[in-house]
Amino acid sequence: MQHSDVMTIGELADRTGLTTSAIRFYETKGIVTASRNSGGQRRFMRADIRRLSFALVAQEFGFTIKEISDQLGTLPPGRAPNKAEWQRLSQQFKVHLNERIARMENLRAQLEGCMGCGCLSLDKCELYNAGDAASSYGRGPRFIYGDKSFKDES
Repeated sequence: MQHSDVMTIGELADRTGLTTSAIRFYETKGIVTASRNSGGQRRFMRADIRRLSFALVAQEFGFTIKEISDQLGTLPPGRAPNKAEWQRLSQQFKVHLNERIARMENLRAQLEGCMGCGCLSLDKCELYNAGDAASSYGRGPRFIYGDKSFKDES
């Protein structure tokens, strides 16, 4: 049985397990793009099943909707991506995942050392930031993200 390359939002919802409102949300974020039939009803490409599935999996790994949308935006519009295009996209996500894994391993090591001492010793704590000296290096948790360019010596 041959499937049409075009689906209604209800068919896409059934196939992906998403609600129609979730699909409309992803549409507003550029994850999928609907065309309209003569009655103004949304029509999606069958390839949007893969795009939405990819977005759901990427979200599980902590990617933001913007990151996912930006990456999917590199794929060709109006047709299903080919194998090489999906491989390129997966390689880009692999690089980002490896960076996140490294940051998480760094965080785990710092927390194990901090909690392992049992006393939160300020003279040994890798996260100690006396007088907020790290603020000169920008916003955010500088030590948690592995930015060791600043080391408080006080």
